[in-house]
Amino acid sequence: MQRLKTRAQFQAVLAGATVARTAHFALHRCALDLVSSAQPLFASDDVWLGAMVPKRWARRAVTRNAIKRQIYAVSAAPGVALPRAAHVVRLRAGFDRKEFVSATSDKLKAAVRAELQQLLARAARTLAAPAAPSSSP
Repeated sequence: MQRLKTRAQFQAVLAGATVARTAHFALHRCALDLVSSAQPLFASDDVWLGAMVPKRWARRAVTRNAIKRQIYAVSAAPGVALPRAAHVVRLRAGFDRKEFVSATSDKLKAAVRAELQQLLARAARTLAAPAAPSSSP
């Protein structure tokens, strides 16, 4: 799995479709276009992943970094099968600081991990859903 690094890569993926949403996260996907220009954005035909955790929704850097680590860990876990495309997981709402006092608490990590697993499961269902009607005679 490759990581998105440049602003142009993130912008290209965010311009693509929103594949799945949960209460706090959104998953954006964009097909890899390796041959359209002389300098392609994505160098290889692989799964690309980026994490976007805005300061607006997670004020403390410790919280932002903990959420990003969870995004990359859950996405790289065995059993998670993202298609060969570019993906961005974007935090779209903040976690309640009254409920999750510590930025590195096990409670926050468990909540983020559970919601990310739900997000990736929804994305897998939307990927499988269009294939089902077309395969029937």
